[in-house]
Amino acid sequence: MDPRPRIYLDHAATTPVDPDVVSLMLPFLTERFGNPSSVYEIGRDARIALDWARDTAGTLLGCAPQEIIFTSGATESNNLAIKGVAWWHHFNHPGRRRIVVSAIEHHAVLHSAEAMERHGFEVVLAMPDADGIVQPETIRPLITSDTCLVSVMLANNEIGTIQPIREIADIAHAAGAIMHTDAVQAIGALPVLPDELGVDLLSITAHKFYGPKGIGLLYCRAGTPIDWLQHGGGQENTRRAGTENVAGIVGCVAAMQFAIDEMDERTAHSRRLRDRLIEAILERAPNAQLNGHPTLRLPSNANLAFPGVDGPALLLALDMAGIAASSGSACTTGSTEPSHVLTALGIEPERANGSIRLTVGKDTTDHDVDVAVREIVTAVERIQGLAAVRS
Repeated sequence: MDPRPRIYLDHAATTPVDPDVVSLMLPFLTERFGNPSSVYEIGRDARIALDWARDTAGTLLGCAPQEIIFTSGATESNNLAIKGVAWWHHFNHPGRRRIVVSAIEHHAVLHSAEAMERHGFEVVLAMPDADGIVQPETIRPLITSDTCLVSVMLANNEIGTIQPIREIADIAHAAGAIMHTDAVQAIGALPVLPDELGVDLLSITAHKFYGPKGIGLLYCRAGTPIDWLQHGGGQENTRRAGTENVAGIVGCVAAMQFAIDEMDERTAHSRRLRDRLIEAILERAPNAQLNGHPTLRLPSNANLAFPGVDGPALLLALDMAGIAASSGSACTTGSTEPSHVLTALGIEPERANGSIRLTVGKDTTDHDVDVAVREIVTAVERIQGLAAVRS
């Protein structure tokens, strides 16, 4: 066992499963393990739990339970939304072959759109402004009468910027297009109600809000034109075949309920610590800069640039000091390319390479933040000093 104290500042990548969530999941991994499609008692028990989860998720999102499709997580939900809408139009409305996505989407959206590009669809990127906001007036001319789908995330996973989804959805609908949003980072941090956002499709994954990995959902508004991609049995009302992960689904919805019930408390805690972190680093670290909008951002997110610093070297130094942070999306860790999110903002590669993401959570303390600031400033000064000597 590593004796070093660990300070975890990468909650945007994943979160630990809440012990209360684990307790609710355990019976469906042990004595109540039945297949919810079975007719005997433990199968019926599983079906009751599945129905509870769907009803509860619908209540939390302000939608009909039938509009909830449980998936293996947001990557599958995003793939299903993008490809499903595109394939429906391919077979039923081939005149609409344009997909508009923001340039700062998670790769689960960008790569899904690129996959449809290989089947003759046109993919158009909507660029953000320098603060990381996709402005409605920028995206408006891109959404034309041949657009089948628009996808813009509710809150960015790297820089935390919050997007004007309602305004963008209104533009998309005026052109007859379907609107999708990746809301992965938003549960427990922002109100997430599809009707208020004006979206037709919305993706969620549990492990971002203290639920288990490998489970999520796709909200799909009734009547949305979409082809289902996973065939087999009749699960999820024939929309997503495969025996349901009942324990995961229970954990997902329980964690969602806790996150929404405790949202005010969690966001106030995170915002205070995030601001403490940002202010201290900008004051003490030489030439440090904040990436993304200063206020229209998630309460937990701080993305900071350190000129003259190699980001991977800084992250390694922090890891050796017992601090977990990241350079951006965990799905691209190890890539030598600058963050596509930061470069989309017009940030030069050197600054992008010297940027790290710090995200606090509900159990982060003032002491954690103060230790992290001290170690970050020390590491930045050391790396900048070494760079100056080598030059």
